[in-house]
This record gives sequence, C-alpha cells and structure tokens, in this order.
Amino acid sequence: MRYRKARGPPGTAGNERYPAIDMRAAYRTSDGHWWHTLTDVEVAVVVVQVVLGIWLRHVLLSVALGVGCAVVGLRRTVACTAVVAAGLGILLSNAAWRGVVPDRLGPFVGSACLISDPASKQGALVVVFEIDGERFESWARGSPRRRIEPHLAGECATLRGTRRALTGVALRRAAIRHIVGGLTIESVGDWTDGSRFDRASNRVRRLFADGSAELRTPDDALFAGLVIGDDRNEPDAMIDEFRRSGLSHLTAVSGQNVAYVLAAAAPLLRRLRSWLRWTATLAVIGWFVALTRFEPSVLRAGVMAGIAATGFVLGREKPPGRVLALAVGVLVLADPLLVWSVGFWLSVFATAGVALLSGRLAALVPGPDWLAMPMGVTLAAQVGVAPVSLLVFGSLPLVSLPANLLAVPVAGAVMLYGLPAGLIAGALHGDGLAGSLATLIQTPSALGTRWVATVAALAARLEPPGAVAAIGWLLVVLAIAAVAARRFTVSRRAPVCEGVG
Repeated sequence: MRYRKARGPPGTAGNERYPAIDMRAAYRTSDGHWWHTLTDVEVAVVVVQVVLGIWLRHVLLSVALGVGCAVVGLRRTVACTAVVAAGLGILLSNAAWRGVVPDRLGPFVGSACLISDPASKQGALVVVFEIDGERFESWARGSPRRRIEPHLAGECATLRGTRRALTGVALRRAAIRHIVGGLTIESVGDWTDGSRFDRASNRVRRLFADGSAELRTPDDALFAGLVIGDDRNEPDAMIDEFRRSGLSHLTAVSGQNVAYVLAAAAPLLRRLRSWLRWTATLAVIGWFVALTRFEPSVLRAGVMAGIAATGFVLGREKPPGRVLALAVGVLVLADPLLVWSVGFWLSVFATAGVALLSGRLAALVPGPDWLAMPMGVTLAAQVGVAPVSLLVFGSLPLVSLPANLLAVPVAGAVMLYGLPAGLIAGALHGDGLAGSLATLIQTPSALGTRWVATVAALAARLEPPGAVAAIGWLLVVLAIAAVAARRFTVSRRAPVCEGVG
C-alpha cells in the first residue's frame, strides 16, 4: 500500500489552510513506537493469531494467517506482526507440551510441596504435589488423607510413594494443569510451612476459614466460594444447582472481586504519589491473585486490572476491549496451556460481552435505568458465554436472566463486605463474647449468602426443558431485534433541524 500526501481542493497544493498530510507520520506517535498506533481491532487480530498458533501448532499456519491478513486489507505492519505472533504461539505451545512429559517415574522418597489446596472428591482427597520441579496428582485415602487434609498449598512434606504415568482422557486433563503424572502415596512424614509468602497467604486463608465457620453448612462453603473462589467444600447438589441456574460464575473469582478489593484499598492508595500508588496497586492485585490460588478467571481479571493501572499512570488509558485483548495475549504467552482451559474462556467471553455489548443492550431494554443497566449487563454476559457454554456444556440456561438479576447484586454486596468481615470474624472466632460478636458481624454475610443459594435452587428447579429454553432464547432475541429496528426506524424519520447562522 502506498501513502499519498493529502491535498486541498482541486487546483491547490498543501498550504496553511489545507496542509499536506504524511500518512506514515499519521501512523506514528510522538515516541515513534508503531505498536501504539494499532487500533483495537488490530490488537485483537494479533492476539487471535497468537491463540490460533498455540491451539493449532502448525508451522505453515503462521504464513497462512499473515497472507490472510494481507488479503482482507489489513496494514502491512499488522500482517507481519500476525505472522510473528502466530509463529511465537506455535513455538511456545510446542515447548509447553514438551514440558508436561515426566522426566522420571517410579519409586520416590523425599520432600514434596503442595501446589493446590486439598479438595475432597469421590471419597478421596485430591492433591497436587511438586516433586523436583514436576507436578503429580494424587487421590489420597486412609492415613495419607488424614495427614494431608489440614494442610494448604505451599506447605511441604516428606513422602514415600510411586510416580506413575497417566493415560487416556486423564492425561490430557492433567497436562492442561501442568501435571505430568500420578502419585500413589504410601506414607506421609513431617511437614514444613513453606516460604514466607506461602505462610502469609495460608495464614489469611485459615483466618478467613474460621470466619466462614460462623455461617451454617453449606452456606459457609458458598460464602468462601463467593469471596475468595474457594469452592472445594461445596456439596455436589449445590454445584449442580448453580450450573443449571447459570450462576456458577459467582463462585469463580473475577473482575468484580478484584474491583471490590481495590475499592476497599482505595482510601490508602489515593494518599500515595502516582508511581507509588501504581506499585501498591499491583501489589494488592498480586496478593489477591495469590490468595485465590491463581485460578484462570482471577488471572484474567488481575492482569486486566494491572494493565489498566499501568495505562492510567502512563497517561495511556485504553478501552476495556483493548485491555482484555492485551490481557489474553499476555496470559497465553506466559502459559500457553490456558488456551485449553474452559474456565479461562468462559471468563474471557463473558468479559468481552459485557465490555462490547452491555451499553448497547441496556439502551434497548425498556424501563428505568436501574433495571435497564443490570439487564443489559446480564444479557451481554450471556451472549458472550453462549458459544463456549453451548459447545462445552450443550446448554444455556434460560433462567439465568432472572436469576442473575436477583442474585448478582446481593452476591456483589457479599463479596464487598465478606472479605473484611470474614477476617475480623475469624480473629474473634471462638466461645464467649468474642464468638457472639463474630456471629453478629457475619449476620449480613449469612443473609446474603442464603439469598443467593435460594435463588440458585429455585432457578434450577424452574429451568424449562431444552426445546422450551431454545424457544425462550429465540423470543428474547426477536424482542431485542424488534426494539432495535423500531428505534432505528424512528431515528431515521425524525426531522433534522439545522441551525440558522
């Protein structure tokens, strides 16, 4: 593509009134960095190329994608960047898959550290240990289970056991989580507390667990899931209700949780100078991401918050769609195996739907703003997750619309209030007056959590059969399209008033 200098009206050359414009200069910023000139769509295209390169892992793909970018008319810079991005994705993906092949199997005696918090499943305790830099998953029962159960991620023990290879579907599922094999545990010896950072994080989680115990079972497990994403102790029936009602996203830590943590820290952060405030903001985000165990959804939210904070301090604030694309690019380059994480893509697509469609859909919803905006956000999130939900789970609950409208505001209040309340109640947990005060502090959390659980249970029971749900979604789409068409027709018929000079 050649760039021509823009000229004034016919018969004139570039002059003071119609200055000549060098389009190459127009694509450069004052600091000369071309990547600052990429549009939001072009950034998204480059990130998609990285994801496709990681997913498909074929060498010829990078060239084909670059040619495709050139054919559809994207700038040469974008096409070249797409080729490099796809090639980089292919290299990183191949390296990541080579990294999940175990170096050594067989008997083991030595120190192993917990990578995840132990979780009960099918009568066993599922844990992941790191041994010599490799991750092995174990389903512990009997004496090993009792020895492991009280401990948390980061703590290390002396183990005796056998490392074995995984096969079939279990191999693929484990590899996505960087697990290279299985571990049969024969005995568990003494424990150590891990690094200073792990000790601090586990101290907070145990304190919060004590505060959660002030709620009745199973609301205590749901409360932990709402606030810090710890859903290990939720009963299977509750998990099923939240899935069938379209509310399972509430127990996965997301941008809403990160936003509430930053809002709680805002009074202190505002007192700092810009660069110190930026450093402290990143530290708060990192602390919360570590506290919630680096789940894919919170990683996405944390990286987005970090990019937004960095853009603010640099004076280069970007729209949410661009920030989301950059966050996805950073995360899949850092961990290519995230491309196969369903939870990661549910979080990404829901955020994309809210960022790109919530305002437009809210404008189409009749009624007051207090109803139109939540409805628009709920519809946008459902539109975003629809492709992943239909492909993976084969359904998209119709009751998710009213259920989210009823549950999300209350769940948000629980998230905002629950973290400080849970920690304070945990410090007071016990018998006597302190225990009574802890119960009183947690009363709002208990009421909010019970409301969310009740909405999920009722919505799961009211979810219609698949065919009826499909008809319901079709009616929702037709209603939105009818309102949009009507408003478009009215806007075209509206008279145009010109000012009189």
